[in-house]
Amino acid sequence: MPTILGQNQYGKAECRVVKITRDGATHHLKDLNVSIALSGDMTEVHYSGSNAHVLPTDTTKNTVYAFAKEYGIESAEQFGIDLARHFVTSQEPIHRARVRIEEYAWQRIAATPPSTGADEPRHSFVRTGQETRLTQVTYDGEHWEVISGLKDLTVLNSTNSEFWGYVKDKYTTLQEAYDRILATEVSARWRFGWTDDGQQPPAWQESYEQTRTQLLQAFAETYSLSLQQTLYQMGSRIIQHRAEIDEVRFSLPNKHHFLVDLAPFGLKNENEVYVAADRPYGLIEATVLRDGREARIPVDLTTL
Repeated sequence: MPTILGQNQYGKAECRVVKITRDGATHHLKDLNVSIALSGDMTEVHYSGSNAHVLPTDTTKNTVYAFAKEYGIESAEQFGIDLARHFVTSQEPIHRARVRIEEYAWQRIAATPPSTGADEPRHSFVRTGQETRLTQVTYDGEHWEVISGLKDLTVLNSTNSEFWGYVKDKYTTLQEAYDRILATEVSARWRFGWTDDGQQPPAWQESYEQTRTQLLQAFAETYSLSLQQTLYQMGSRIIQHRAEIDEVRFSLPNKHHFLVDLAPFGLKNENEVYVAADRPYGLIEATVLRDGREARIPVDLTTL
């Protein structure tokens, strides 16, 4: 039977780039993992093997490092925008570019000035155990889409969480809880309303920091009767406080903590000693939208 070519793309995945900005004795560090996917007029390379329209993936990798030097890395979002615009506008066969970026956080090490009287070191960093920042920029020559987010942000409330009144059938063994630990590892993506049609772009770094803050504050301040309720409060708080964001999607695994039965040892366990179970786990997922907007973030966040 005859066949035709469907959706296709190519590019360079996981280009690790570390950029040091030297501001005198004070250094600043950006650590990114950049993946680029390009699509457009690529039928002939699939049908006949002609590479006439193919920009080598090695070139896309080199562009990442050259842009880090020439333009610096102000933010993951702006770096992705610069790269996407370059590939679409500089190569006629390329009609669409998607740039995905993971940013790894480093924290400056604050040290006491040595006894020699030398200045405090401002070039030492420690890799933090916090979340990984994420960005995906897509550009087709006319339309932009910027989706940012984070993963591996582990949070826990040691009280102010209950779970009761749920459906019970003959297979239900879970006991109702009126004071429990609520813990999850947040994976979240948020889509910006910015389209570059004369709009001033958001202050990307500030936007990320403030969005993360709103998310955490909502988690901490919600007296939770379910993880779903907490999820909705986090998304609503972001939408209400960040005008540049139209949509937020969460994937929240419920990191269960179960009270240990200490009765065999003659001990009472008054919500003090728990066993942390890593699997199986409940998985709560949902999208929170600004009224009047459409959902565009994929249901499966692992595709971003």
